Amino acid sequence: MSTMVTERPEGDSRGIGALSCAPHNMLTHLGDKWTILVILLLAQTPGNRLRFSGIKRGVAGISQRMLTLTLRMLERNGLVVRHYFAEVPPRVEYELSLMGKGMLPPLEFFAQWIGENWPAMEAARREYDARSGQ
Repeated sequence: MSTMVTERPEGDSRGIGALSCAPHNMLTHLGDKWTILVILLLAQTPGNRLRFSGIKRGVAGISQRMLTLTLRMLERNGLVVRHYFAEVPPRVEYELSLMGKGMLPPLEFFAQWIGENWPAMEAARREYDARSGQ
């Protein structure tokens, strides 16, 4: 993307539609909490490669079905490579692709931003809940 998110060409009235960085469904997939957690887990794993069971153990709360769907979507979008080994029993490993590794700097920046702003967000939630009577 050649322009920053906050920049808008003069005279452009399309609003957020002017941002042609990705279709809505791609943003939905990549912004999904399971997707981000799987990518971060693979990033922290030596060789960026794990078996399905290792990913399931490493991502607390994810169901087998949701992990299967998440890995298929990541593979389909080129962010993860699936390695199948014809052994008895068969073994499958998932690894971040070069494009998947390219997501790490923005994710690290976002994680840092969350860490720096978490106390302020918690305070804002408490204030909001107090005003709303929750």
